[in-house]
Amino acid sequence: MKSSAKKISLTSVDDLFSTEESRVDEQREKIAEIPLSELYPFKGHPFKVIDNEAMFDTAESIKQYGVLVPAIARPREDGGYELVSGHRRKRACELAGLETMPVIIRNLDDDAATIIMVDSNLQRENILPSERAFAFKLKLEAIKRQGSRTDLTSSQLGTKLNRADEIVAEQAGSSRNQVQRYIRLTELIPELLSMVDEKKIAFNPAVELSYLKSEEQLLLIDAMDTEQATPSLSQAQRLKKFSAEGNCTLEAMCAIMSEEKKGEPDKVTLTGDKIRKYFPKNYTPQQMEATIIKLLEGWHKKRTQDQER
Repeated sequence: MKSSAKKISLTSVDDLFSTEESRVDEQREKIAEIPLSELYPFKGHPFKVIDNEAMFDTAESIKQYGVLVPAIARPREDGGYELVSGHRRKRACELAGLETMPVIIRNLDDDAATIIMVDSNLQRENILPSERAFAFKLKLEAIKRQGSRTDLTSSQLGTKLNRADEIVAEQAGSSRNQVQRYIRLTELIPELLSMVDEKKIAFNPAVELSYLKSEEQLLLIDAMDTEQATPSLSQAQRLKKFSAEGNCTLEAMCAIMSEEKKGEPDKVTLTGDKIRKYFPKNYTPQQMEATIIKLLEGWHKKRTQDQER
């Protein structure tokens, strides 16, 4: 005869003697010292971690004061933790000779982790166009997947009446159109996108060039090498039109790139080879440009003061 008694769940001794305060404390986020070897980069992380002067300064600061702001990570199925924010801090810790770093462990799904990863990095001052482009794209896709979910925060998701690109733009202090233009850059092949980061191709022409097919973009690199020129906005717009009409051949590209741009006689070009010897080896093109501008501003100020005497 089967027993009609229902299974009774007994409360453990630990639960009996635990307090509500202790149970709440167990669920509260804690900062843990995690070995650097157990921290893995976020999948698809678009932000570059470069050993430049800023990185070495961060490493020196960590040597003196430690890591002041903990990283954020989430548990991995394969063991260890996936960094959500703190990739540069981890590298600085490695350079500083540390074996661990403080980390806040959170259980986050892919979309929530993506939004935090993007937002934490977009706060940095110097962000390359390619980094911003892929960051906007990742966040936009994450918000679209979340749809009308409200399990994060209203500030992250906005209202379900808002378009996803409007939410991204508002939180980035930009416009919806500008966000979409940055995302267009992700359609560029790596070689052209690198030229945008290096300021060899301006942002507006780059957006137009993103409409070229991949094979046409490869041909464009050959045309630029042949003519030793990069496209202006009007040239890029014509290349886009030629592509839409199926007429974007190497010959057509070379013909456009060989045109003399307006104001070309007044153009001054300083190549990296000419000026590299005046800067430390670890200086990036952006740092060299900033230094040159600063020196020119000082020269201009002194020249103005001399003229006023």
